[in-house]
Amino acid sequence: MVTGGRSHPTRNTFDVVTVVVATREQVSGLSPEKRRLMELCRGGALSVAEVAAHLSLPISVVKVLLSDLLDSGHIATHAALPRTIRPDLQLLKDVLDGLRARL
Repeated sequence: MVTGGRSHPTRNTFDVVTVVVATREQVSGLSPEKRRLMELCRGGALSVAEVAAHLSLPISVVKVLLSDLLDSGHIATHAALPRTIRPDLQLLKDVLDGLRARL
């Protein structure tokens, strides 16, 4: 059983766009699924959705595994940028004008 029979994470801190990074190298004592997850996260920051896709596991299962790894200090999380933060429209127009002038 991948999650030890649990269907809910110990923390409700994971969204599908939450970014996960490995903070420890040691994986001894971890289940095979958690070891695979750690190997993925060592390659760079990934969102919860990306981890689930790479492992071919449901997001709910990945959240339980990530919660365990967060509790044990194996991973750290970073919130994705809120959708309300948008780039400055004038800055984007200026960049576009500059690119057009060079081409």
